Amino acid sequence: MNIYHGSIITCDASDSVFSYLIEDRGKILYTGNSLPEEYKSIPLRELGQKALVPAFADSHMHFSSFALFHSGVNVSDCSSNREILQTLSAVHEDSREEVLIGFGISPHSVEEGRLVTRGELDRAVPDNPVFLVKYDGHACVINSTLLKMLPKKIPQLRGFDADSGEMQQEAFFAVTDYITGSVSPIRLIRTMLEAYDFLTKQGFGMLHTVSGVGYPHDLDVDLERWIGQGLGTGFQTRLFFQTMNIRKVQRRKLPRIGGCFATALDGCFGSVDAALYKPYEGTGNRGILYYNDEEVTDFCKRANRDGLQIEMHAIGDRAFDQAARALDAALKDCPREDHRHGIIHACLPTDEGMDLCARNGIQIPLQPAFLNWVQEPSSYLRSILGEREAELNPLRTLWDRGILLSGGSDAPVTTPDAVHGIHNACNHPVPSQSLTVQEALKLFTINGYKASFDDRDRGSLEPGKTADMTVLSGNPLDMPVEKLNNLAVEQTLLGGQVYHSSEKSSFLTLLHGIFSKAAI
Repeated sequence: MNIYHGSIITCDASDSVFSYLIEDRGKILYTGNSLPEEYKSIPLRELGQKALVPAFADSHMHFSSFALFHSGVNVSDCSSNREILQTLSAVHEDSREEVLIGFGISPHSVEEGRLVTRGELDRAVPDNPVFLVKYDGHACVINSTLLKMLPKKIPQLRGFDADSGEMQQEAFFAVTDYITGSVSPIRLIRTMLEAYDFLTKQGFGMLHTVSGVGYPHDLDVDLERWIGQGLGTGFQTRLFFQTMNIRKVQRRKLPRIGGCFATALDGCFGSVDAALYKPYEGTGNRGILYYNDEEVTDFCKRANRDGLQIEMHAIGDRAFDQAARALDAALKDCPREDHRHGIIHACLPTDEGMDLCARNGIQIPLQPAFLNWVQEPSSYLRSILGEREAELNPLRTLWDRGILLSGGSDAPVTTPDAVHGIHNACNHPVPSQSLTVQEALKLFTINGYKASFDDRDRGSLEPGKTADMTVLSGNPLDMPVEKLNNLAVEQTLLGGQVYHSSEKSSFLTLLHGIFSKAAI
């Protein structure tokens, strides 16, 4: 039994803040402002100036991709292409991996103001294939060695550019499939276990992963569910299969379908292909819808009839409406009271789409890290969207419409960091769109758990729930919102126990997960 004394921020429906929390055998027994008499002889765990909050949930990430890139070369912090190339060259000299995989290139965060090119990669890494993914996860640059290895069908796809080495749209997805097909299962399992350790040290107790990015036989989907079930640490994984093939989901007895890639309805702003009603500034380009309305509606109807929870990627306003209308049609076709279908990102929502979400109970896993983003700065967004830049990610408007919002990182697009997400949600570039600290905390706690039907057992500090908790270095309710980024995660407790890495080997973790009946 443990008794915590200090600032207990429950994230419950009443935004309660208490002075005491009692945990016993992994469950919360009591929260309140006075300690019951029968417990007064038990030593207290004093929080002092720290705060106890529910363990965080990341409601949208690509876990296997994040794990792979987290163990690879992250060049997001490089300030020039010269520095990126030097980093790749140095890593290449020490790496034993056949393919050099990197992440985080952006034309907006380097002094050259452009992406690195195939020729530059050839000079930096002349003899090994290089796969360098753009910050938004929707494009890449490759070198000549990798270009020569690609299947013959890829040069025929939309978005292929041999001269620059940049791959977008269908060409990018195909190159990604080719690369993931070359990654060994042993390497992938190792990186996943390392990623779980990283996430838990960041205060997370749950992740929602969208998976299915071209591994042979959908290996990433199976490894993610088996590793997630076999951890034995208390960390919770909820998996969405990125496919429109419902039979694949049924065979694995998964309750969820969707995400990005095969269930992405449009592109992104970084590649100027998010689907818009009004063209991008100074162009006739309105972006791309990957599917027509009939295809999306048919998919949603079939998945909804089958009782699956659906999520789809939509960034532009045209894609957002397509998703909202398709889900609305599916729910009219087969009404369900508690489906918790979702539209991921929803960066440029419309009034019509928001009304449909509010009316139908459609939730939105959004990314506060996209606000004030170095890799995609306001100046760039303004140049392609004009005045619409101020309409992006309207957190307050969405919240006040009664739409369930949760916080995700879209990792590896941004690094999972709930504290940074809370800071951004409270410091929106358009001040009137900011959330309160309590609301921002709920994005990454109870709302993330609600989005996967886990709020009965987790997500808030209430009696009867599992004691998944995070200790913060300070009390976010007692500090200026401009200082929230100064908070640090000091400890994560899952089931009341301080988190430690899984003691099982990779093989035993996998074996245990294959035969486990744990939720996934």
